[in-house]
Amino acid sequence: MAETIRPIDSEELARLRADTPGLRHQTFLLSCGASLMPRPVHDAMRAYLDLELMQGGYGAAETEAKKLDDVYPSIARLLNASPDEIALVENATVAWQLAFQSFQFHLGDAVITAEAEYAANYVMLLQARKRYGIEIRICPSNAFGEIDVEALSALIDSRVRLIALTWIPTNGGLANPAAEVGRIARAHGVPYLLDACQAVGQLPIDVEALGCDFLAGTARKFLRGPRGAGFLYVNSRMMTTLEPPMIDHYGAPWVSIDRYELRPDARRYESWENNYAARIGMGIAADYAIAIGLDRIESRCNHLARRFRDGLGLQRGARLHDLGQAPSAIVSFTLDGVDSNDVVSHARSHKVSISTSMASSTRIDAERRNLRTLVRVAPHYFNDESEVDHALEVIGSAAKTAGSHLLCHTSGS
Repeated sequence: MAETIRPIDSEELARLRADTPGLRHQTFLLSCGASLMPRPVHDAMRAYLDLELMQGGYGAAETEAKKLDDVYPSIARLLNASPDEIALVENATVAWQLAFQSFQFHLGDAVITAEAEYAANYVMLLQARKRYGIEIRICPSNAFGEIDVEALSALIDSRVRLIALTWIPTNGGLANPAAEVGRIARAHGVPYLLDACQAVGQLPIDVEALGCDFLAGTARKFLRGPRGAGFLYVNSRMMTTLEPPMIDHYGAPWVSIDRYELRPDARRYESWENNYAARIGMGIAADYAIAIGLDRIESRCNHLARRFRDGLGLQRGARLHDLGQAPSAIVSFTLDGVDSNDVVSHARSHKVSISTSMASSTRIDAERRNLRTLVRVAPHYFNDESEVDHALEVIGSAAKTAGSHLLCHTSGS
């Protein structure tokens, strides 16, 4: 019998909202872009910057050495990993690139990806094809829009060097069956790189259950950390076979005139200089999410996203473009006759923060489904039902406003 997930009740929600001053002046539904930091994250970063103000960068780092080192176990707990499998980097894109470029590709090597792959990752695949002559194999989607795991198995042969998948794409609401992909990758002995940029802070993550060899994540989205901080999980098995594409004397100490030695842990993927304040903020954000419970966060996000989808379904001219059997908290839609950028601008004028997703962000999926720029809405656990309902009202008024403008234009012509 499945364990019942304790919901976030009104009293706890009030505390979480009190921790989020950015909610006081807006309805914020943009955690898929860059979420609102909770106060403890901001306070920790500000305290560290105050130390840098008074002690300089080196002095502050020495004073707070333990806090900085504690970020590794915090991220490890978030992923069910070991601290020595965590590298702290600038963002999820850098994390993904470091992992991908660790592979020494040759002419004829193949990389498998999905139709909803994110632009930043896919352009690197294109660059690798241009530089090394790799083959990009795009796994088709199943009837639900998810990566087709049966088709994936059929695509794997001796030439496949890597499977690269975006777990939750930037558009479409999709949550790919990442663990199923991991099972297939391990069965065939193929390394597996998972982009978890939108999953981190929204879903429970267990890298062992996922079966991934690399996982890239960011602080700024659903984890509610600062911009300019991310991480890379590297399975310990990979550290015996791969070398980072770029190294310095931190990741690979210079041990003699003619020799360097890679660090034995994932920090070999790091460089000496970095944003310590952002790292501390990311660690606090991870602790904050863990304290709430990722299973509870996922349940709350799903509840609010479902409420939004249901409400949108009642609006004339609204078209959902979400995929998957178990959609994520990212809701993607368009309004008939209304440009998506105008919807976002209209919402902003009513202090509702949402965003768009351009076709170029997931071009294969967008062209396959003939999608234009979409509106994105992403509720998080700190939102309440009234905010979801208010956003729906504002979006509905955007359609009415566009309709009245069109009527006036037609009448005056």
